[in-house]
Amino acid sequence: MTLDIGEVARRSGLSAATLRFYEEKGLIASVGRAGLRRLFATEVLERLALVGLGRAAGFSLDEIAGMFAPDGQPHIDRHALRDKADELDRRIATLTRMRDGLRHAAACSAADHMQCPTFLRLLGLAAGRKLKAPARS
Repeated sequence: MTLDIGEVARRSGLSAATLRFYEEKGLIASVGRAGLRRLFATEVLERLALVGLGRAAGFSLDEIAGMFAPDGQPHIDRHALRDKADELDRRIATLTRMRDGLRHAAACSAADHMQCPTFLRLLGLAAGRKLKAPARS
């Protein structure tokens, strides 16, 4: 069974332009045309779900394209998955520290946030370095 590009767009939630771009990138392939409309095998929906999962995990389109064998079947590098999971763990830890710092800053009793060591650590985290509270006079 085949689906035209409009039906694939409707079922996948992606625009026709995105589908054409994915086809140009080699992520999906049409199986023919009906007039001017591209036709896709129904399996394209599963492939698009894999692409969406990869995007949600933070993989680039080129990285995702490399996870498909020449015959179009998924060939997912487990090492790449472990590396991405480790990267996500680092991002989660950073975001957790930022969230906790923002909660502290919202409730901080310091008259000036720039005098609060916790807030300064949050700024340092955002800037990628450690900041120290200014010396009090």
